[in-house]
Amino acid sequence: MYRTHTCGELRIDHIGSMVKLAGWVQRSRDLGGMTFVDLRDRYGITQLAFNMEENADLCEQARKLGREFVIQVEGEVIERSSKNTQIPTGEVEIKITGLNVLNGSKTPPFTIEDDTDGGDELRMKYRYLDLRRNPLQAKMYLRHQLGIEARKYLDSQGFFEIETPFLIKSTPEGARDFVVPSRMNAGEFYALPQSPQTFKQLLMVSGYDRYFQIVRCFRDEDLRADRQPEFTQIDCEMSFVEQEDILQTFEGMTKHLFKMVKGIELPDFPRMSYDEAMMYYGSDKPDVRFGMRFVDVTEKAQNKGFKVFDSAEAVLGINAKGCAGYSRKDIDKLTDWVKRPQIGAKGMVWVKFNEDGTIKSAVDKFYSEEDLREWGTLADAEPGDLLLILSGDLNKTRKALGELRLEMGNRLGLRKRGEFAPLWVIDFPLLEWDEETARFYAMHHPFTSPKQEDFAKLDSDPGSVRANAYDLVMNGVELGGGSIRIHNRDLQKRMFEVLGFSDEEAQKQFGFLMNAFEYGAPPHGGIAFGFDRFAAVTGGDDSIRDYIAFPKNNAGRDMMIDSPATISDEQLEELHIRLAEKEKSE
Repeated sequence: MYRTHTCGELRIDHIGSMVKLAGWVQRSRDLGGMTFVDLRDRYGITQLAFNMEENADLCEQARKLGREFVIQVEGEVIERSSKNTQIPTGEVEIKITGLNVLNGSKTPPFTIEDDTDGGDELRMKYRYLDLRRNPLQAKMYLRHQLGIEARKYLDSQGFFEIETPFLIKSTPEGARDFVVPSRMNAGEFYALPQSPQTFKQLLMVSGYDRYFQIVRCFRDEDLRADRQPEFTQIDCEMSFVEQEDILQTFEGMTKHLFKMVKGIELPDFPRMSYDEAMMYYGSDKPDVRFGMRFVDVTEKAQNKGFKVFDSAEAVLGINAKGCAGYSRKDIDKLTDWVKRPQIGAKGMVWVKFNEDGTIKSAVDKFYSEEDLREWGTLADAEPGDLLLILSGDLNKTRKALGELRLEMGNRLGLRKRGEFAPLWVIDFPLLEWDEETARFYAMHHPFTSPKQEDFAKLDSDPGSVRANAYDLVMNGVELGGGSIRIHNRDLQKRMFEVLGFSDEEAQKQFGFLMNAFEYGAPPHGGIAFGFDRFAAVTGGDDSIRDYIAFPKNNAGRDMMIDSPATISDEQLEELHIRLAEKEKSE
């Protein structure tokens, strides 16, 4: 056998044992008469001791070992004279009696250490080396634990794991599809699924009343820290349920995962309507680890001669507690920050409520101290606080102020790593209007049911219809979202009409689902969690990349295998694809 123990296993009670270990050389130290080598595997590090006096040949061999050489050793476990309390194996070392080099290694392009010297692109190119580092192994293990515990919980609740197809039909709603040409059906294409949505609804029609799947999904969309072109969902659906059943079931799952994986007992999850989230936080996924809710000073701020506010649809502010001591330079930097294109504010007004009781503002000449004090009363401002105000179009101002709130939360240390604040956001709008195309789009997807009390508004006022939908938010990140689905053919047909589908288009795209609804479809609903995102939030990170073994970069490229890549003309012809350049040349 290559090994009797792992490199993280040996302790003081193993002293005197003869053992075999195998792994990678982390580092070596030549001290003349002694050479020490740290041997690493995914379980830990063990120190190997080579004594020149006792075995000069072995010691010479050890001195030739490079970083990341794969070796096998055997020897006796002895007590270390200089103990290392930083690692679990730090009380012992191995007095080596045999060394076998299993494979050499080129010098790695970056150090395989917790704090590496490799940049993002370099580490992605050599991802198989990056994955050897402890931080990434810990993140992959966290992901593994979450997957195991999710399956355990869902199984305990009677859910049935069922796989759905990866080669499906392209649909016009949602993000762009990745398409796959069909060799056997010239000119026709499959699409990779953005989610198993229609299939899990069909499983409800089939009588499988509790379905789940930890499933790969694909979206051809612009990327950022929390998005990848291929990602994983914990996808779930239930029959004969109302919204409350789903919220209770998956609040339970989330609590279970945090308890089993993090040892954290989460409290009951508060609930907030979409309208309330937008009014007080400017986001449908608010970070409620801290307060700093929006205050609306529009009524108090207008009609005083300050044109910026007088012409604005909304004048909104946040109270930055304890920040009245900010210098003019500090405030100018913050103003420049909100004026960046990503934030989009045209400027920022500030009001200081000084410790001595005086009030100072950028707009003193337009507003009396009494006016400013009224703003402070609305914002619960106390001496020492700083009121930051943005104005303009309501939606844009909310969005910009929401970003400013998060930035101030970061600067003031209010968004604490390791602190978790879950929240259900409910009562979303069913539809959103797009000015460019002059039509409604489904805010979630076209299979989401309206609130029953809003059914009639689909004809009279579709923009005001609320969805029977819900999102689970944690620390300002959407972990999962779902809805009660439409299970009636007539209502689904009406929904497609509101979305601008002709009968022919609806039948072509989704006729299979509407036909299924004619064969006894039960009331049903579900939810899907972004598994990569869930792992990142649980691990206290903003980026999902290190929780995916082989991620893509921000351009959607796999730097390691250099994908996407061209394919041969022969393959293109087999797939009935002709490149535009080739057609021109012919």
